[in-house]
Amino acid sequence: MTRAGHAALDEELKQLKSVERPAVIKSIAEAREHGDLSENAEYHAAREKQSFIEGRIKELEGLLSLAEVIDPANLSGPIKFGATVTLVDEDTDEEKTYQIVGEAEADIEKGLLNIKSPLARALIGKEEGDSIEVRTPGGERGYEVLKIQYI
Repeated sequence: MTRAGHAALDEELKQLKSVERPAVIKSIAEAREHGDLSENAEYHAAREKQSFIEGRIKELEGLLSLAEVIDPANLSGPIKFGATVTLVDEDTDEEKTYQIVGEAEADIEKGLLNIKSPLARALIGKEEGDSIEVRTPGGERGYEVLKIQYI
C-alpha cells in the first residue's frame, strides 16, 4: 500500500474509534432510556450502526497491521506498484492518469487503480511509448503509455 493510502486508512480508523464509536454508544444508551427495546426502532438502528462500525474497525486494523508501506518516490524504471501512469486511449485520443495502488486504497474515480485490475496487470513492466491491449467489458481497448512518474 502507498504511504498516502496507509495514512487515509489510519485516519479513518482514528475517526471511527474517537468519534463514531462513542457517538453510537451514546445513541444506544439514549434509546435504552425510552423503554421497551423490542419495539424501539432507534435502539435497533443504533445497534446496527454499532455492528457496522465495529466490523469496519476490525477490517481496518487487520489491513493496517499487515500492510507493507511503499514510498513510490524511491522507485524508478518500468511501471510497477506505486507508479503514476499517463495513458492515451488509441481509439479516442483521450488521456487518463492513474496511480497503481493496493486493493484497500483503490478508487477509480480518484485515479487510484487497483493493482489486481486488468488494466494495471497489463501495465506492469511496460515503459514509456509501449502499447497495451486490455480486455474490458466493452471489448478490447488499446492504450499507449505516455508518461511514468513515481511521486
